[in-house]
Amino acid sequence: MTKTLFPSRASRLKCGLFALALSGVGSLGLAPMASAQSTAFRQAVAEQASVNDAVAQFYRENTYAALWTAGDEAASLRRAALLRALEEASAHGLPDQSGKAAALVEQMRAARTARDFGQVEAALSTAFVNYAAMLQTGLLKPSSIDDGMVRKRRDSDGAALLVGMRDNQPFAYLRNLIPASPQYRALMREKLRLEQLMAAGGWGPTVPGKKLQPGDQGSQVVALRNRLVALGYMTRSATALYDREMEQAVERFQSDHGLEVDGVAGGGTLKEINRPVRDRLKSVIIAMERERWLTPERGERHILVNQTDFTAKIVDNGDVTFETRSVIGKNQSDRRSPEFSDVMEHMVINPSWYVPRSIITKEYLPKLRNNPNAVGHIQITDSRGRVVNRGSVDFSQFTARSFPYAMRQPPSRSNALGLVKFMFPNKYNIYLHDTPQKSLFKREVRAFSHGCIRLAQPFEFAYALLARQTENPKDFFHRILNSGKETKVELDQKVPVHIIYRTAYVSNKGRAEFRRDVYGRDAKVWAALERAGVALPDLQG
Repeated sequence: MTKTLFPSRASRLKCGLFALALSGVGSLGLAPMASAQSTAFRQAVAEQASVNDAVAQFYRENTYAALWTAGDEAASLRRAALLRALEEASAHGLPDQSGKAAALVEQMRAARTARDFGQVEAALSTAFVNYAAMLQTGLLKPSSIDDGMVRKRRDSDGAALLVGMRDNQPFAYLRNLIPASPQYRALMREKLRLEQLMAAGGWGPTVPGKKLQPGDQGSQVVALRNRLVALGYMTRSATALYDREMEQAVERFQSDHGLEVDGVAGGGTLKEINRPVRDRLKSVIIAMERERWLTPERGERHILVNQTDFTAKIVDNGDVTFETRSVIGKNQSDRRSPEFSDVMEHMVINPSWYVPRSIITKEYLPKLRNNPNAVGHIQITDSRGRVVNRGSVDFSQFTARSFPYAMRQPPSRSNALGLVKFMFPNKYNIYLHDTPQKSLFKREVRAFSHGCIRLAQPFEFAYALLARQTENPKDFFHRILNSGKETKVELDQKVPVHIIYRTAYVSNKGRAEFRRDVYGRDAKVWAALERAGVALPDLQG
């Protein structure tokens, strides 16, 4: 947590905002208390709360009892806690709420009649519910930004939040609304660090040139050294030589930014080294919003696929226990991998590939029209699963809509799915699987599939999943594999799968790592955040 968030009770008592909450409401809690349950108060609350169903529900269910405008210390603390939280909203990468806090204080100061206090009551509840919803479940609706962001944002129960505010110590309760994931807290710290860097002028001058490598020397190497020092990858020295120390620093930078680790500062590496603090800060704020979208119940054991990182991980109680490289969907409108969560239920060893309808009609049918023997490794089957004799069919008569057949590739080492697939049934027809195209895992950017996630080490991934239900998972797996028969293996422990898209995250070692915006989705998220009122500090860097 940052030092400015949720200070101790003693320091709160000294702060001007807390004092405003206590004394900035005129005679609130004295004469108005007698009229707090008057008809005018209740009517004003009902009218003002009608714009928010959750707020209206809370007051109906609680006989319009005052939560914020009662005359006791508890109500004063609630007001102070809310105003403090609104003042600190930007620390979470949310729109600045200080103007809203000031307007609420002014409304409280001006309150005189029972009706005035009813309006204040509803306004404070509405502000609290809106803030809590942004903090817990995010500011944006993912699917409204990009059609590949199909993750469903959780609903926030505003009425329950108000009950919680009523029944708990308000400062502690608001603190507990902050997403509890270690990643979110780490991103908050990184956001503050980057803001401080911006205020100090950033990382200094960029590095000129197109490529620098070991053995080079001169002013460009000095510029690279200075930049790496500012980025925290080197200590200061006077040499102008691209020496072994610099090579190792470049390798560490490349590893932290998803680049090919070769120690050479080529065009791609220099582009990332030269990115300004502002770009990295945007990525962190976007990552915080994305973290709010993700359910807090990740699963003690879960699978995490970060598309921008081209990895798939098994996470047990917060620790990564298995990791492998992955290939994601190609950067085309109909092939990009979607973002969502589901539950892995089983794996299929020696799988058949049942060709998706979109691939049949877009890719294979045009080939069959020209040559009925095209894509001969794929079986064409009728509605009863029987193999169709290609020579007896005139494929030229069919359109994409009228084509009546399915297509299937039987199990084999050359099968498009390789020798095993991992299923978490979903309407997007996405799963994890092996592939015969092993060379793709050597690429730096690995976006080549039709949308599913290919794994570099699928066998080892299977062993890790099976280890919890069989004493010798490797022998178990290969006994089925060697049979050559398509076999479904249920997982005794179903495993949540989270397919995410993060260009910024903090590793278990505590260092922020950044990745490129492969599909351009983060650019869209940032634009939407700006439209919603999120802004960077007006600083250089």
